[in-house]
Amino acid sequence: MIAASRTDFEVVVVGAGFSGICAAIRLRQAGIHDFVVLDKADDVGGIWRDNTYPDVGVDIPIWGYCFSFEPNPDWRHAYAKGHELQTYATRCVEKYGVREHLQLGTEVTAMRFDDDLDLWVLQTGRGAIRARFVINAYGALGHPKMPDIPGLDSFGGALIHSARWDHTVPLAGRVGVIGTGSSAVQIIPEAAERAERLTVFQRTPIWVIPKPDFRIPRLLRMGFRMFPFLLRIPRWIVLLWLELLYNGVFRFKSPVTVTALERLAGAALRSQVPDLDVRARLSPHYRFGCKFLTLSNRYYKTFARDNVRLVSENIELVDATGVGTADGQHHELDTLVMATGFEVFERTSLPRYPITGIGGVDLGDYLHDNRNVCYEGVTVPPCPNAFVIHGPYSMTGSFFMTIENAVAHAVRCITEGRRRGATRVAVKAEPYARFAEEMITRQARSIFYNSNCEQARSFYFDQNGDVPLFRPSTSVEAWWRMRRFPLADYAFSTCASVGQREQRAGQRGAS
Repeated sequence: MIAASRTDFEVVVVGAGFSGICAAIRLRQAGIHDFVVLDKADDVGGIWRDNTYPDVGVDIPIWGYCFSFEPNPDWRHAYAKGHELQTYATRCVEKYGVREHLQLGTEVTAMRFDDDLDLWVLQTGRGAIRARFVINAYGALGHPKMPDIPGLDSFGGALIHSARWDHTVPLAGRVGVIGTGSSAVQIIPEAAERAERLTVFQRTPIWVIPKPDFRIPRLLRMGFRMFPFLLRIPRWIVLLWLELLYNGVFRFKSPVTVTALERLAGAALRSQVPDLDVRARLSPHYRFGCKFLTLSNRYYKTFARDNVRLVSENIELVDATGVGTADGQHHELDTLVMATGFEVFERTSLPRYPITGIGGVDLGDYLHDNRNVCYEGVTVPPCPNAFVIHGPYSMTGSFFMTIENAVAHAVRCITEGRRRGATRVAVKAEPYARFAEEMITRQARSIFYNSNCEQARSFYFDQNGDVPLFRPSTSVEAWWRMRRFPLADYAFSTCASVGQREQRAGQRGAS
């Protein structure tokens, strides 16, 4: 690699969740060891480190929610709990030598590309770090979203967000939960069992299908440890199911698939909620798939409990003692739980911190003023030498396949740049525009534009009305393209005279 001077590391990975862990593993396997993994927290794990609310767990069978290269025979639940994922993350860090590259307790607050030296300068709480390449692996669900409710700060009881759970606060007395998304579906049944009275504030009802969860027998786990190849069977079953679900619901809105899932959720609702009024208010008026997939065997039946009340009127304010709704009612509360999700495509969260590319272009403004698009979900023209995991149009049915695809793309660019002795690797404008047009054209066939998803108030949609969270392609196509993209789509260049540019930079600093 040419001109490694003036850099602290060749590569900086931002984030020590599963995306950052995967990037570190693949960098080491590619023979790149001059890198650091930064994270503002004091431990690895990302969302599974941060989300510790009651009954937190995955929404898909666990055999499809792990690295392809690191199957785990020790899962105890088919839908693993959060602490199992945290243990798995730590195991991967130790097994693959990632620990020595970690610099925890270091928050990145901004990054700027140096046009003269073709490197990134990252500002952190511990000072500036210079690197040739940056892999932004901060994840898609890193910023908890607080609703804009008048008086929320004045609440006198305990105020908790699901992603920042306070275990010192017992869910006793009068508890309120705002939100009915995937986190709330797990929290609400637990809160109902602990609280004297639970009030659930619902803005939009959701489709909830039964969760085929079970505790994995010890003998089966022993069999997986003795014969690891057996783990391929449940893995491929889960991946096939995810592919059918993803393409049958999200991409093409298969009437048979969507209707079958709606009937499954409706049957569960009718069997578990006898009150006709409550049942009607829990029934969505949009098609299955417009919002995030939610599964539970306990959610619907919670609303048949005597100590649970469903409030579907709009919230008007929060004061010191509770929540006021549009029907004039005031709901007295001791604890208020915000299960209101995350900032995904808000201007304040994409990117997570100010990123200034070539010519002083602000990445947040660039994405906001144009379309939320990254080439193959990974790169944008104003930001050479920088890659993002879980970028717009990267996610298919499998979360971990999405991670591995994006990391493979980034590592291929970095290794090719090193092979050519390049100091700058930048996606060209034409391939970028071509990819953007392809994705936006393809997504027009999805359920989001061929249904009544506007009633779902889904976070899937950005300010342009696009749905960049999902990649409108099969997982096989995404896997292939993320690894076999034409290298000609990138410009590989080297500073005309690295020494001269460094000398000029030194002279400016001296003056």
